[in-house]
Amino acid sequence: MSLLKLRPSLLILACIVAVSGCQSSNSRKQELAYVERPVEQLYNQGAQELDKRNYDRAILLFNEVERQHPYSEWARKSMVMTAYASYQARDYEEAISGAQRYLALHPGGSEADYAYYLIAVSHFDQIVDIGRDQRTTELALSALQDVTRRFPNSSYARDASLKIDMVNDQLAGKEMEIGRWYLRSNQTLAAVNRFKKVVTTYDTTSHTPEALHRLVESYLTLGLRDQALAAGATLGYNYPRSDWYQMSYRLLTKEGLDPEADSVPRRTLIQKIIPGGK
Repeated sequence: MSLLKLRPSLLILACIVAVSGCQSSNSRKQELAYVERPVEQLYNQGAQELDKRNYDRAILLFNEVERQHPYSEWARKSMVMTAYASYQARDYEEAISGAQRYLALHPGGSEADYAYYLIAVSHFDQIVDIGRDQRTTELALSALQDVTRRFPNSSYARDASLKIDMVNDQLAGKEMEIGRWYLRSNQTLAAVNRFKKVVTTYDTTSHTPEALHRLVESYLTLGLRDQALAAGATLGYNYPRSDWYQMSYRLLTKEGLDPEADSVPRRTLIQKIIPGGK
């Protein structure tokens, strides 16, 4: 993942190269022998080590800035850089805790936007495939939304918005996986709830056409012809050239239902998909 640049005052090169392997977290907890040095020298040495991907060494130097000059502006910036170095080393737990420590001490600091973003991308980079628990995905979504809500005009918010779309697609994919399993297990009502969630909560994702088709299948199985027709009409209206609509169209016409009939209302189709909707 490419790094969005920190402010020029942080003295980071324009583009930090990608991560290599993980580093040992134990060595990061060490301290350098105390040799008093100017704060700018310590900070710049840390930035140089970071640029060379010597993450442990960079962290030690940034920590030394805090130890020797705890009340300086450089110490505040070093807190963020320590978290960033941990992120580059793929030590996401340390990156998150470091960014959170900065926000706890400097909630209005000039690097707060990046600290929130760093928390979000640390969760985002840990997202696993849809076959596994999606707790990390949910944490990523919440943290990314925090960035867009708090800093809507920042470059971090723009990147976070793109990642939110990806996260929503991931969560929708998980709902579809569970819904298909329920459908195969003849637990049709449980499947309907999963497919409905995709249609109503993740309606802009790539999974929506299939979810609507699965609703057609499920409602026909349950004998809910009106709901099946509404789902099919919605699918045809929004995705008329999709394979999912072609399959739904065949199912519906086989039952004597025409999703393209003028008599099928279109303004409240989503409501009609939900049993009891008005």
